[in-house]
Amino acid sequence: MQRGWLPGALAVLAISASLLTGAATALAGSLALVTNQSDETVSFVTLPDLKVTGTVKVGGKPAGIAVSPDGKRAYVTSPEGKYLTIIDTAEARPVGRIELEGGPLGIAVHPAGQPVYVADWYEHRIFVVDPGTAKITATWPTGKSPSGLAVSPDGTVLASADRDSHQVSLFDTATGKLLHTVKTGERPFGVTYTPDGKHLATADVGGNSVTVIDATTASVAATIKVGERPYAVAFARGKGFVTNQYGNSVSVFDMKTWQVIKTLETGEYPEGIDTTPDGKSVLVANWFDNTLSRIDADTLEITGEASVGDGPRAFGNFITSGPGR
Repeated sequence: MQRGWLPGALAVLAISASLLTGAATALAGSLALVTNQSDETVSFVTLPDLKVTGTVKVGGKPAGIAVSPDGKRAYVTSPEGKYLTIIDTAEARPVGRIELEGGPLGIAVHPAGQPVYVADWYEHRIFVVDPGTAKITATWPTGKSPSGLAVSPDGTVLASADRDSHQVSLFDTATGKLLHTVKTGERPFGVTYTPDGKHLATADVGGNSVTVIDATTASVAATIKVGERPYAVAFARGKGFVTNQYGNSVSVFDMKTWQVIKTLETGEYPEGIDTTPDGKSVLVANWFDNTLSRIDADTLEITGEASVGDGPRAFGNFITSGPGR
């Protein structure tokens, strides 16, 4: 991402059919939607066969992505374009665009389906967006350079990984009130809640660590040393999985002991990671290899790979059960 972007105004823009490149018109079943930052697209990958069925042109160097709970929409941030694209997953096409100021990066969707939360990397705030009206309904100030966002499973708390403040900010989603700030390792980037909502974990890209936070007490429960330049965390089968960018690997840790139990080699420069709906696998986007790898959460072996677009990041929740989930 480049600094020095010019601020944009809030607007809704029509998306023309020319933005579609080989997109399928009706997709069903489980999908991975991978943001490809270098070629400015989103790849549609069917699961479990890891087949690329379509590509949607988004523009603006897309990075962050979050699918709606019902699987009907995907929301994609474009930091250089300064906008949020709304994609219809059934028709594999963009259906709207909301322009935002600053540098929209991390993104999360409330379990109710709205609002959508977007982290503004440069202006240190969170946009609360109503996707139905395409309006910003509130802005919440954060620490410096908010990156990953995550909503608690019960929808009551939004967590923001404030990278350059070395902290997580926790907000009441009903009121926007800042509830707590919790110090983490150096430069937290991705943040993820455990499935039971009792903990959340940050990937501390500058500290080569994962910080585990007790969601009830808002205190640090554990610090886990992982590989070099950790980026994001996912959970499956009682284990945590963290992508190590410089290590070309995924560190796997036990959720009871918070100890690393295995390190897996992946493609080059792994970044985004998410769990499949059945909980049996995690998928990893390898930025330099232009691939999506699948890890079996039980055997801890890589069981498949798909070739996607140029520069896949897939930062956020990028897997859905498909339309009508």
